[in-house]
This record gives sequence, structure tokens and C-alpha cells, in this order.
Amino acid sequence: MIWTFALLIAAAGIIYLSCETFVNGVEWLGQKLNITQTATGTILAAFGTALPESVVTLVAVAFGGDDAHKEIGIGAAIGGPLALSTIAYAVVGVALLATAARAGRARAGTVDANTRRLRRDQLWFLAIFVAKIGLGLVVFHFKPLLGIAFLAAYAFYCWKELSDDGGEEETEGGDLEPLKLRPRDANPAMVWILLQTLGALVVIFFASHLFVQQISAVGPWLGLSPQLTAVLFSPIATELPEIMNAIIWVRQGKERLALANISGAMMIQATIPTAFGLFFTQWHLGAPSILAAVMTMLAILFLQWSFRAPQVKSRQLTHVGWLYAVFAAMLFVIPQ
Repeated sequence: MIWTFALLIAAAGIIYLSCETFVNGVEWLGQKLNITQTATGTILAAFGTALPESVVTLVAVAFGGDDAHKEIGIGAAIGGPLALSTIAYAVVGVALLATAARAGRARAGTVDANTRRLRRDQLWFLAIFVAKIGLGLVVFHFKPLLGIAFLAAYAFYCWKELSDDGGEEETEGGDLEPLKLRPRDANPAMVWILLQTLGALVVIFFASHLFVQQISAVGPWLGLSPQLTAVLFSPIATELPEIMNAIIWVRQGKERLALANISGAMMIQATIPTAFGLFFTQWHLGAPSILAAVMTMLAILFLQWSFRAPQVKSRQLTHVGWLYAVFAAMLFVIPQ
């Protein structure tokens, strides 16, 4: 078990360092493609970090040898948004508070953000999420065809993000840091940007798989069933890259990118894994998944309230993390 925990810590460290390289590359990619910082976070960064777990869901539901594997895939599609809407936002709040000594109390207490856009994205997510949960409560023959609608919803979201000029979009944190592969190049070529971004993404993918494997081993050691381990810990493990990205961007003073990355990742989790689940499974939700869905919707309502003003209060963001703690406690009392 000591070796398992050593690998767990090593994998987390590799993910963090790879995410630093990834966010540096994706910022340069966004600049080269001439898209706003918010779109860089919601589309480029979110798609990159959410792609590995979407592939994991696809493999589980499409090529899983038994119902247990398919259930894990469904659980990941439901649990991912819960982890993002609770733990990820709470981590951003904690990271913002942790900058108090370095950046001053005012910056740590409140953060300027495009809250109008964040609230709009959360409402989009909530509408799609309610639809995906509703489909999991009923049974009918043409349900797989509806997976196409979820893919179309994400395509429409991307189009809206790219067509939005950002309004009062500002440049956070000053100029871009030099590309890590070409630190002396003031204007690196696209090939170097893509090489760094995709290379970091590959490392994140394999390190995330290693992290998930160790989490799976820790569950039985703690006396938890495989199903309970998958529902409770797997979402945290699969969303670790997004959480790491948020920490890095907050540390760099780029809070908008951090918040946009989480928002965009939630939209991906609401659509693409759901489409895979509809294509290859009956998409019938059990009690743990329904509980996760209820907690996710409560988290969105809380975030809507938190984003009601132009400035986001850091301490308010930390409170949303308690919903995941409530979810974890309730898992042990509901029938599995």
C-alpha cells in the first residue's frame, strides 16, 4: 500500500507539472488563433483536459466486457459535473484566499469576472443536465438517437463562445509567459506551440490513468466496494487536470481563465460523455447517480447566486465544496 500511495503522489505531481506546460501552450494557441481569453479557457483548455476522461467513458461504455464497466462509464458521465461544480470551484476559492499574503486582501476577497457570461454558461449547463438526467429515468427504444442532440448542443455552445467578442474582455496577468519549449522566442511558430500543448496533454492522459488506477486500489483498502469507490473517488481523479489548471491560473493572477476552464469543462461533461452513454448503454440511472445529479443541480443554483454580482467572492466559492461532502456522506446511507 505504501507503493500505491507513492504512485498516487507521483502521478499528482506529474499532472500538475504537465498542466503548467499545457496551460502555457494553450494560452499561446489561443493568441495564435486570435480568440478571447474566455474562449481559450472554455473551449481550448477545457476540451484538451476533458478529452482523456471522455475517451475513458467511451471505452467503458462501448468496449466494456460487462455491465459493471458500463456502469462505471455512466457514473463518470454523472460524477464529472458534480466534481467540477463543487470541488473545482471550491479549490479556486481556496487558491484565491491563499494569494492574500502575496496580492493583498482586496484581491483575495473578491475577483473581477465576467459573471454575466458565467451565469449564462451555468444556465445552459443546467438545462442540458436536467435533460440528461430525465432521460436516465425513463426507458424507450429510440433513446440512443438522442445522443446526436447532445453532440449538436456542444457544437452550438462552441459556436456561441467563438462568436462572442468578449465584451469587456481584459488581459489578465500581463503578457504571456514565454513558451516553455522556446523560452527565448518572442513569437514561437505554431508547430512548437502544438508540440508543447499536445505533448503535455499526452502526459496528462497517462498520468491521470495512473492516478485513477491507484485510487481504485485505495478504495478496497479502505473497505469500500468497487461501485462506491468509482462513484466517490473516480470523478475527483478524472477531473484533476481541470482542478490543476485552475490552481495554476489563479497563481498566475488569471482568474477568468480558471473560471472559464471549469465552466467549459462542465459543458463538455454534460454533452459528450452523455452522448456516448446514450449510444452504447440503456442510460438508466441508479440511486447514487441520481443523488449526484441532485447535488450538482443544487451546486449550480448556489453558483448562480454567487455570480449575481460583477465580482466573485472567494469565500463563497469555497462553500460550494461542502455539497460534495454531503454527497459523500449520503452515499453510505442510500441503497446501492
